[in-house]
Amino acid sequence: METTSLQQSFMKLRSNKAFELFVVSIIILSAILIGVKTYELPPGVFTLITWFDHFITVIFLAELIIRFTGEERKRDFFKQGWNIFDTIIVFASLVPIEESEMAFVGRLLRIFRVLRMVSIIPELRVLLNSLIKALPQLGYVMLLMFIIFYIYAAIGSTLFAGINEELWGDISISLLTLFRVMTFEDWTDVMYETMTVYKLSWIYYLTFIFLTAFAFLNMVIGIVVSVLEKENAEHQHEMGEPTLLELQDQIQELKVLIQQNNASK
Repeated sequence: METTSLQQSFMKLRSNKAFELFVVSIIILSAILIGVKTYELPPGVFTLITWFDHFITVIFLAELIIRFTGEERKRDFFKQGWNIFDTIIVFASLVPIEESEMAFVGRLLRIFRVLRMVSIIPELRVLLNSLIKALPQLGYVMLLMFIIFYIYAAIGSTLFAGINEELWGDISISLLTLFRVMTFEDWTDVMYETMTVYKLSWIYYLTFIFLTAFAFLNMVIGIVVSVLEKENAEHQHEMGEPTLLELQDQIQELKVLIQQNNASK
């Protein structure tokens, strides 16, 4: 009986917004301490920050225990990838490896504690899951973009290598130059240099920018937005909230009932 009441208390606590904000604030504090450690600090300040880091690790451990205890079925806790990630990060932070050969790994694991923000905030999980699910479709877009890059790089090396060997010397250097053009990093300087020899070379740059920076970028955005909408709908369904399609169906059913009611009168 006591175990059940404790589980219910922890279940209410972990779903409490104030508790969630507290954990988020601790994660932010942890991220700030990681940044502060990159500066040269007096020994006393460094020791204080180290104690703060240990205190944050204890809080993370307590929060993980609360979430695990509040789970109705303990086996389901580890069916979620983010819970496994949190467990690994927290327990790895407990290992005293600061003075060992694994100190570098320990510092890296503490940096990854910032990612716990994703496991705490559902909206961030939706965004990340959407990005991961969009990767297969994005892969085909990236492949097509690489083909366009390769074709333009080959043309650039053939035409412009004699103008500037540093920018167009071979196809690998040309790929880097085209990436510079796509990101609009002083691309006009590159274009004007080749236009001194080939007056119409501006067509080469404008068509490349249109295909990569505009067309492909919009394709990537469209895919991500489409997957994000589906992921939001699934999240709303899991939370018991009606989705847009469900609301539209309900409105349509209400219209039919009103029409039938008016016809019967």
